[in-house]
Amino acid sequence: MAGTLTTSEEAQLGQTIEMFEVITQSQPLDYQSLEILKEAYCKLGRDNDVASTSKRIAEAYVQLGQLSSAILEYETILQSFPDDSDVRSALQEIENKSNKLAIQTPVADPAALTKLQPPSLKPQKVAGIAPAAELEDGRQEMYKIFVDTKIISAGDFDLCWTKSDLFSRPHGVIEPFIQVLETKGIMAANKCVKILADRLRLAYLPLNNYEIDLELARSFPAETCQRWCVLPFDRMSKSVLVATANPFNRRAAKELQEATHNRLLWYLTSPADLVNLLQKIFR
Repeated sequence: MAGTLTTSEEAQLGQTIEMFEVITQSQPLDYQSLEILKEAYCKLGRDNDVASTSKRIAEAYVQLGQLSSAILEYETILQSFPDDSDVRSALQEIENKSNKLAIQTPVADPAALTKLQPPSLKPQKVAGIAPAAELEDGRQEMYKIFVDTKIISAGDFDLCWTKSDLFSRPHGVIEPFIQVLETKGIMAANKCVKILADRLRLAYLPLNNYEIDLELARSFPAETCQRWCVLPFDRMSKSVLVATANPFNRRAAKELQEATHNRLLWYLTSPADLVNLLQKIFR
């Protein structure tokens, strides 16, 4: 397969491998990044590295308790390397673990489950007034992380959080919350990124070192990218990689997902780099 690639494509894949090896070393359970790494190796025809990465993916699934996914990953390896003793041992270990769980897990009483049903979470109508729709731009989650833990004050949070106007087109890129914190001298953006990465165990990607797929980026709505400061920057198979400085923004995720049939994979990045790139891409 590697013979069909251009020199530029091989160089881009090499860059992808270098960057995602760093990411997966620091985040060994990030199976999405491992999948990207695996595909890059596959495109270069590096079968042994593909198998090695598949093992890392399967191990991540095991650690996360996703045993069925781990079994499928290991069985995929056996299709190319049927004599791999490590894979067969791992499958046997998973089978033993599954049997042990089956023995230890009691069968639930349907009547008891009925009693434990949580109350309805649907908004209640009051005096014929429909409940206001939540914007879901990540404000509540960011508030919990930065204010409830006393990292910054509620006043500083309100000062730096930008209220989004969905009824008018943004005039340029709107700086994300953690960049505004730095701009106003309240907290360095790199510290904010570290807090988010540690809390969420989300991979960080240095976007300024990555060759952005400009055509891909411009295929998404400029208004969405500018308003929410998000950047689809590369495509790997059926996945689109997206950079953000606000991983809680479900509204941004929804708008981007409506513009593609591909799966979106999210990565934290420097908000300053993100703003600069978006300004260049969507002039």
